[in-house]
Amino acid sequence: MRLSLIKWLAALLLLISGAAVLAHALPGTAALLDFRRSDVGLELDMPLDQFELGFKHPIMDAPGKTVERYPRELPAYLMAHVQPVAPDGRAWRVRVDSLKVDENLDLGHADLVAHLTLTPPPGAPTRRFRFNYSVINHEVMTHTVLVFARSDWANGVFGADPQLLGTIRFITTGLDVNRDEGSFWNGFTGVFRLGMEHIADGTDHLLFLLALLLPAPLCRQGSRAWGAYIGTRQTLVRLAKLVTAFTLGHSLTLIIGVFGSIPVPARPVEVAIALSIFVSALHAWRPLLRGRETWVAAGFGLVHGLAFSQVIAGGGLDGWNKAAAVLGFNLGIESVQLLVVAAVVPWLMLLAWSGHYRPVRLAGAAFAAVASLGWALERISGTANVVSASLEGLRASAPWLVLVLAIAASLVAAFSHRKSDIDA
Repeated sequence: MRLSLIKWLAALLLLISGAAVLAHALPGTAALLDFRRSDVGLELDMPLDQFELGFKHPIMDAPGKTVERYPRELPAYLMAHVQPVAPDGRAWRVRVDSLKVDENLDLGHADLVAHLTLTPPPGAPTRRFRFNYSVINHEVMTHTVLVFARSDWANGVFGADPQLLGTIRFITTGLDVNRDEGSFWNGFTGVFRLGMEHIADGTDHLLFLLALLLPAPLCRQGSRAWGAYIGTRQTLVRLAKLVTAFTLGHSLTLIIGVFGSIPVPARPVEVAIALSIFVSALHAWRPLLRGRETWVAAGFGLVHGLAFSQVIAGGGLDGWNKAAAVLGFNLGIESVQLLVVAAVVPWLMLLAWSGHYRPVRLAGAAFAAVASLGWALERISGTANVVSASLEGLRASAPWLVLVLAIAASLVAAFSHRKSDIDA
């Protein structure tokens, strides 16, 4: 009886250990497809230690020297194991454009990143083929290849949100790809939504805009204080100038960043965005810019546009699709910005007209300043802090905050109007 119990326990442990091995399978390959007019771009991100098992050459003794050690062998090996086929059975042409090794010293992990161009034979469709792939999975049974469409204009797929097409493994070494459906309009509406989502999720971009708008309804009282309400017409003119300047600024660097293929260092740009919020918050507290708000808005727009450009630049688009993506993405951004201005500014103007705007302006400026410093510290150090972590939930509360502002402004304005009637 006791021996049988031990056997059952041993069998159970084997089952558990086997499940653990399956649950913690070795990292796989990411295959990212960029569908273009006349060819398909392919980026492969492959774990180097597993690549060595299929490649049959020593690599892990000096991972960083892999590309220079095998300048001919690596491209030849990839072209032999990446073999797209047209529906009529003809082979596609495969070209290896670049190879590099990414080493993560903290995790002790290295990846081989390859960029290839896949070109169909004459007369064959570009968007329909059999993707045959056996770089690692023909040797490593546990290896999984995740195949994504990273950019596909006609189906509204862009680099920020790739679409999983399927998986390739040890037994199934091919995947049928069919992207014939779609249209130009799908791509344009998709990138328009992407612009809307990007700015709606970009709390820092919106907070900069709001900090810039806080003193817009006020005149300057000397050089150190904000004064009374300047009136509806002047406020709207000032708002139009600020929003237009910011739009022109970020549109310019968005275009340059996308078409110029300029490498943009992400961390300095994100820190600069946080500092732009801080400067705008100080200006909302008391006048600093002295009539140069429009130029400053344009200048800070240049910085924000660099961050925007990375969403489109990494999408793998080409030609007119890239131009249409810039237009649609920018229109998506502007639509959300205008919605924010329309939802917030009337209540700020009402408060300024009532003469009870100062506490709201100072509170808004202080909040923006603290938030900007929290973001700047996080982006410099790479570690979240109390301020930056708490701001993550701000987006969900934004509509309620606008509602509270609207109610408060209406009550204050009604009370002020009643008081003026009584005084009269």
